[in-house]
Amino acid sequence: MTVAAIETHPIPPFLPEGAKILMLGSFPPKKERWSMDFFYPNFNNDMWRIVGEIFFNDRNHFTGKDGKSFEKDRIVEFCESKGIALYDTVCKARRLKDNASDKFLEVVEASDIREIVRRLPDCGAIAVTGQKAAEIIAAAAGCKIPEVGTSVEIRLSSEDKTLKFYRMPSSSRAYPLALEKKAAAYSEMFENEGLL
Repeated sequence: MTVAAIETHPIPPFLPEGAKILMLGSFPPKKERWSMDFFYPNFNNDMWRIVGEIFFNDRNHFTGKDGKSFEKDRIVEFCESKGIALYDTVCKARRLKDNASDKFLEVVEASDIREIVRRLPDCGAIAVTGQKAAEIIAAAAGCKIPEVGTSVEIRLSSEDKTLKFYRMPSSSRAYPLALEKKAAAYSEMFENEGLL
């Protein structure tokens, strides 16, 4: 049996000036599943539909004219204007099966989230968008994982500032919750953080 190659995260952290919230997934899908060169690139992932539903009352707000991709420029502009930073909790990984499932993702190296947060002086919250990401942040903070849709206060180390740690529903379609219910949970978080 051949061992899967170690993959390095292909996208640098997206850290706009003045970002108030850092949204963290686990690790990007394989490149052939991308519809754009940015976070949550798989057109079957509903993150940008959730965001479109919340902020524009239109789940297809960020969908390209071809109906098969997302418009990276519009997403980047939106995230910069709202103060949403994006990255993932894993910077080196091995896929144990040929898919994007967290269940079959071996963490070779976790991302240095403390360093990323230090580069975001206005950031008061971390939101994780899946179980693997939640486990990594909870381990780093020495806390229990919050219930889906809720938050707890954490510090990543004794000298770091206090942050809200949100455990959000996964935007993957494999997570069994209607898009409207996912949007309601994210909407509450964005409102709590002053983005809505």
